[in-house]
Amino acid sequence: QVQLVESGGGSVQAGGSLRLSCTVSGYPYSKACMGWFRQAPGKEREGVASLLTGDTGTNYADSVKGRFTISQDKAKPIVYLQMNSLKPEDTGMYYCAARVYYGGCRWGYGYEYNSWGQGTQVTVSS
Repeated sequence: QVQLVESGGGSVQAGGSLRLSCTVSGYPYSKACMGWFRQAPGKEREGVASLLTGDTGTNYADSVKGRFTISQDKAKPIVYLQMNSLKPEDTGMYYCAARVYYGGCRWGYGYEYNSWGQGTQVTVSS
């Protein structure tokens, strides 16, 4: 059974930092695309960052480049999202997701992620 479990969300003031974790089980973790997505109230879910497990390549949404860093644990099936310089517009539910590797680890039409966690809430106050 595939399980992706997020943790690390919370409430911070603008300019603060949080680190999200996604623990993966029951999924062929080797050479898989792992992504972080978020959804703000009343808005569509959007991709934030992604990586290929066992590789160094990463992808970021323009809105988080230079502030967020996606990484993976070297020994355990855990993917992190380090979020610095948080802004109120970063507020939302953050989800970890996985898919089979093809066409890089981009997201969007034709590159849908199909395994999802339950999400962790991030709230940034001004």
